[in-house]
Amino acid sequence: MKRARVTVFAIALVAAFGAVLLAKSFLGKPKTRVEVRTDFDTVKVLVAAADIPLGDILKSGSDLKWQEWPRDAASKSYITKSKQPEAIKELADAIARAPFLKGEPITEQKLIKKSEGGVMAAILPAGRRAVSTSISEESAAGLFILPNDRVDVVLTRRMRSRRGGGDEYVSDTLFHNVRVLAIGQAIETKDDKKTAQGNTATLELSAVQAEALALARSMGEISLVLRSLADSRPSETDGENNGKDFLRKERGNSVRLLRYGHPSRVYGVN
Repeated sequence: MKRARVTVFAIALVAAFGAVLLAKSFLGKPKTRVEVRTDFDTVKVLVAAADIPLGDILKSGSDLKWQEWPRDAASKSYITKSKQPEAIKELADAIARAPFLKGEPITEQKLIKKSEGGVMAAILPAGRRAVSTSISEESAAGLFILPNDRVDVVLTRRMRSRRGGGDEYVSDTLFHNVRVLAIGQAIETKDDKKTAQGNTATLELSAVQAEALALARSMGEISLVLRSLADSRPSETDGENNGKDFLRKERGNSVRLLRYGHPSRVYGVN
């Protein structure tokens, strides 16, 4: 009995000693010191005081403010108070050619002054055209097409049938993957709207496509077919050949007339 007690006592002593060593190993580790630098060299940068949508007119009192910014992180395109102390007043009534998020630095490349033209001309890429066409609920996907969506442009027209001599309706896709610049006067979706109101859609087209659309509007009804986001990635060649082929085909079906000495062109229906 005595031997058993001695054994238990020895085991308890060893366990206690091990616990002490383990505690020391944890408590004995040096603490990691974290130093926070407070001596950053800063500069005052002009930023958006609130979210600024595309096409909004800047108000100096509510849309712009100066904010401290690390000098090393300040881009050359940022507007600083040291270089343009009166920038808030100077940029009042300028138009945003791109949206700004609250706290985002303001750059003059994203602004349009009133003397420089309208918003639509500013947001158009080089070499592109803005062309409007009439739309209705039936011809524009139930008006669920919004600015910056991508669509296919379809022409539906009545043609004389070659078989029976009567008339038939024919549809042709003029262009694929065309960007919608505006619906009515709206060039950006606001307040998470699901539909856009307006009886016209403004499309971003090439010069050839603009000419083809102008011809197609006189021949029948134009419909816009909404594309899925999954296959709406823009491409430099989207729709270009469609516009050229359409013009070549229709001009081949035309008859050249002289009226009072002036040439004109009449397009056939078959």
